[in-house]
Amino acid sequence: MRNDPASTATAVLARVGGPANVVSVAHCVTRLRLGVADPAAVDEEGLRALSGVLGVVVDGESSLQVVLGPGVVDEVTAAVRAQVGERPVDTAAQVKERLRQRNATPFKTILRRIAAVFVPLIPALIGCGILAGLGGLLVNAGWLPGLTPALAAVASAFMALIAVFVGYNTAKEFGGTPVLGGAVAAVVVYPGVAKVTAFGVQLAPGQGGVLGALAAALLATRVEKWCRGRVPGALDVLLTPTVTVLVSGLVTLYGLMYAAGVVASAIGTAADWLLTTTGAFAGLILGGLFLPLVMLGLHQALIPIHTTLIEQQGYTVLLPLLAMAGAGQVGAALAVYVRLRHDTSLRTTIRSALPAGLLGVGEPLIYGVSLPLGRPFVTACAGGAAGGGFVGFFAMLGDKVGATAIGPSGWALFPLLAGNRGPGVTAAIYGGGLLTGYAVGFAATYLFGFARRPRVAAPA
Repeated sequence: MRNDPASTATAVLARVGGPANVVSVAHCVTRLRLGVADPAAVDEEGLRALSGVLGVVVDGESSLQVVLGPGVVDEVTAAVRAQVGERPVDTAAQVKERLRQRNATPFKTILRRIAAVFVPLIPALIGCGILAGLGGLLVNAGWLPGLTPALAAVASAFMALIAVFVGYNTAKEFGGTPVLGGAVAAVVVYPGVAKVTAFGVQLAPGQGGVLGALAAALLATRVEKWCRGRVPGALDVLLTPTVTVLVSGLVTLYGLMYAAGVVASAIGTAADWLLTTTGAFAGLILGGLFLPLVMLGLHQALIPIHTTLIEQQGYTVLLPLLAMAGAGQVGAALAVYVRLRHDTSLRTTIRSALPAGLLGVGEPLIYGVSLPLGRPFVTACAGGAAGGGFVGFFAMLGDKVGATAIGPSGWALFPLLAGNRGPGVTAAIYGGGLLTGYAVGFAATYLFGFARRPRVAAPA
């Protein structure tokens, strides 16, 4: 039976030092993210023991992630926010500043902040990706020719303007005015840039893509903050937006778009080279290491790379490889279910978490099953490596498998698959990778995922 969100929120808050100890509340697809003023007041073991809590990740000294699973996390987050209530703005800002200074390494912090720019875009990426795939199937089958142009328009409009959304979110995340970030980032996709020449090369609308938009909005935020501290209050409303857009826009046109375009092209070239030259090995490494990234919450930092590849090639060839990690996790969980026949509690957890695992949401199985047991987490990574190696091997043969959008994986990725050999071959290779991950994850866990019981000497 599903727990009441309000009751779960109350129980969580009671174990993190009460509502007064919470200074920030956020969530992603599966995790409730809390910032706390006093880390010593957090009862981590009590949190882990709560019904409905699938795991707890301490993310720095004063921040933690409570894994609740998809769907549930939205309701519990809303209940937590309702119980925490409003905080005085000055106090919250001061506490957050202290947390930022005491928190994790600068590298992890910047990765999390960049991920925060792109995570809100995932629902639109998924929806538009599925519509694009559906439109492609209708075109190939010759069905509903009157509808396919409309589907193409609906599916493509967001990707055509994604730079604006990236700029808006970037400015919001880094302390600028969101609409100014969006305005400067819009320069990247404006058709009129085709009349501009930079470094002796005529610019193209969309050059630099989301990377150019990210850089443009970051610059706009810096320029805006510089202006705010120097422009008289009476002129701030006129001069600050004007100077921000002018300076950042010109630098974007005559520098950032060109530089970001070079970086974006390098990412595409590197991905192609990696798969065509070392496909099986690359798949082995990427599929095997993705679960630890998920465990640390750093997997979202790959979103800009996926998005860049989708903009360039129409699909990202990395996501199907990384999705194999979830297959290894499912295989490992099934082996645990078979081996531990008498552990009713654990088998109940597996039954409840397995559907999400099959659809590519791995956190419930990671924190509820494999990670607490130890060895099954390692053998799950082995399964992911095998599945990634399978898909990567076919990439070396020239059969690319990609995804037109990011977000789902597992069986949920099938509607988003794309490649250079047609939908049938693409789906067969991806499905073969999943089955390989399931099989190797199951076998490795069944054979090596549990400590051997000591032998008892036979009586003389």
